[in-house]
Amino acid sequence: MKQYDAIIVGGGHNGLACAAYLARAGRSVLVLERRHVLGGAAVTEEIFPGFKFSVCSYVVSLLRPQIIRDLELPRHGLEILPLECSFAPAVDGPGLVRWPDARRTREEIARYSAKDASLYPEFGREMAQLARLVKPVIDEPSPDPASLHPTELLRLARLGKPFRELGARGIHQLVKMMTLSAADFLDEWFESDVLKAPMSVSGIIGTYLGVRSPSTAYVMLHHYMGEIDGAMRAWGFSRGGTGEVSMSIARAAQAFGAEIRTEAPVAKLLMRGDEAAGVVLADGTELRARVVVSSVDPKLTFTRLVDAKYLPSEFTHALSRYRLRGSSGKVNLALDALPEFTSRPGDGLHIRGDIAVAPSIDYLERAYDDAKYGKFSRRPYINVVLPTLTDSTLAPPGKHIMSCFVQYAPYHLATGPESWPQHREAFGDTVVDTLEELAPGLKNRILHRQVLTPWDMEQDFGLSEGNIFHGELSLEQLAFLRPAAGFAHYQTPVRGLWMCGSGTHPGGGVMAAPGKLAAERMLKERAL
Repeated sequence: MKQYDAIIVGGGHNGLACAAYLARAGRSVLVLERRHVLGGAAVTEEIFPGFKFSVCSYVVSLLRPQIIRDLELPRHGLEILPLECSFAPAVDGPGLVRWPDARRTREEIARYSAKDASLYPEFGREMAQLARLVKPVIDEPSPDPASLHPTELLRLARLGKPFRELGARGIHQLVKMMTLSAADFLDEWFESDVLKAPMSVSGIIGTYLGVRSPSTAYVMLHHYMGEIDGAMRAWGFSRGGTGEVSMSIARAAQAFGAEIRTEAPVAKLLMRGDEAAGVVLADGTELRARVVVSSVDPKLTFTRLVDAKYLPSEFTHALSRYRLRGSSGKVNLALDALPEFTSRPGDGLHIRGDIAVAPSIDYLERAYDDAKYGKFSRRPYINVVLPTLTDSTLAPPGKHIMSCFVQYAPYHLATGPESWPQHREAFGDTVVDTLEELAPGLKNRILHRQVLTPWDMEQDFGLSEGNIFHGELSLEQLAFLRPAAGFAHYQTPVRGLWMCGSGTHPGGGVMAAPGKLAAERMLKERAL
């Protein structure tokens, strides 16, 4: 029986990145994906004839530039198309557009506040500076502050050096960023709700928190760390849908010699004594490897793949406190024609970026109030993109796709997560009704509709509790604490079992950093 150097469980973009780096180093690698298509939540699928949806993840920003270069992803089909505008439509009035042109954006903001218009460029510069300083944290292994090992001490010193250059104001801002809510942080800068509300939503993406919840300012900073071709705070679409990010990494892995199998669900680890020696597939097939690497989330890894008898009680206890709490849903629409927003009618640059249904801070907090009591938001925050305006290959000629990311849709409904199938269409109706108020006539343009709840994401994509980041991006679940203290360097309590998914440092988003860093750690430790 062939023995691989590494078997990767899960063909999401992090698992594929891990496979590519290991294969690039000359190791024999096998990737096993349960579904018929690669990508995990970063996937493109033709759900309805002619319409290709980025079913879950839908924009690209955090994908690390070093990974794009190392794996030569453009040569393997990756093309990122810039997403340049941010439009917050309104029922009454023109709403607000933040344009790629700085002067035009200031003029927009000045309609609501001259003070905010003058401060906006300074805010951008300060956030960019903080993002540049924090960026090494997501590009390098997390240091362990409890360790006295020289390597860890050097890493801490290296990470700390730029912060010493911040000065008193910069340090104060960083501390506030790590502790304040997104709304409170923005209150210290701006006065206009029309501006603050769409800016604050970066702090709640994929979290079971509200814009007034402490530490959401850091999540906002996390999203500021995105870049495309060196441009900070840049977002974009992948031509062909987000699945092309995963597929370009898969092609790179295969070019380096990795083997990839779809429709190959893994049932459990194959153990030799107390050490992982491979995997057992659902059909009973045994496959052997020097190491097994899980790219699925921590809960799925340690409750489905690993028998509890192999886990120390302190680790099991720590994982029991690891918070998933999915809070997001997705509604994908196939349209016969473009929507017409009353605040800015017609086609234009303003609808070629992201469209945020976030009219006020209070609106967003009330949406969270519903979720706190186990209900989906009656008036949800919705982030809309129309990718067919940038990439016409995703739909038949003259037709369009409307991708709607929605909060809040709590996994833990008051009636239980298993009741989501009974509420799915009502949730979809709420999203469409909310958009209809801003774009009358939208309902008549819908040809097809796909509604994904957190329960669907768990069932279809293996995301425990429907959490798109494999665990909340809150401060107590980041860096050396992700997924548990003492196990943030991709190793697990089971010898021969490693992790490389978004439940490890540096966390979620289509960045591929966990996969890369896990592979580098295994190679450094000579684990295979």
